[in-house]
Amino acid sequence: MASTPSSSLLLTAATVLLLLLISHTQAQTAPAPSPAGPLNFTGLLDKNGQYSTFIRLLISTQVANQITNQLNSSTEGLTVFAPTDNAFDNLKAGTLNSLDTQQQVALVLYHVLPKYYTLASLLTVSNPVRTQATGQDGGTYGLNFTGSGNQVNVSTGIVETQINNALRQQFPLAVYQVDKVLLPYDLFGAKAPASAPPPSKANSGSGSANETTIKPASSPDNSGAGSVLSNVGFMGLALGYLFMGTFL
Repeated sequence: MASTPSSSLLLTAATVLLLLLISHTQAQTAPAPSPAGPLNFTGLLDKNGQYSTFIRLLISTQVANQITNQLNSSTEGLTVFAPTDNAFDNLKAGTLNSLDTQQQVALVLYHVLPKYYTLASLLTVSNPVRTQATGQDGGTYGLNFTGSGNQVNVSTGIVETQINNALRQQFPLAVYQVDKVLLPYDLFGAKAPASAPPPSKANSGSGSANETTIKPASSPDNSGAGSVLSNVGFMGLALGYLFMGTFL
């Protein structure tokens, strides 16, 4: 028997209703996407290979934990320069062993900037750029960036190298490969000369006209005290983690 227009209309409506019910059921049973987990910084380095020495230093100084905590709480992000294993192998023998615990922490923090930078933005910064080690023992611990186009060089005042490869360049973390260990001038630069001996007292009785007046050295500029204190706090946390790990 031929179908009537009304029966065809009812069949079409029933089909549409069935499809809507199926779609609604699937939407209710589909699992919600899982939230993104915290960034695994050392896992990123390990996955790319050739950073085992840097990973060991990050872990032994507890800086790896500090980076993870700061990535989860900072709105500025972080930038890390990761030296390759070859970079450490090319250091003078005994360089790392000559550093005490606090100096090793400072060396690792010197490879971390307290802000997220793309390669392009590193060419527009005001040098020197402070690092997470800035303020340690009153040191500057700054880095200088130069270059043009896609080439960016970083200099410590002792070594200079090109930033060759971006392991990650997505906020809040940028990680760049460097082929030299960034040796801070504050640790490896020329040492300050010994203090000059006091003036001879042979002519002390010749009168005030012949006396030499010694003026005190001017105080350093304290305009950057705020940023220095913040980085000292970061260093203190890193050392705290280190010593807690020692006694646990």
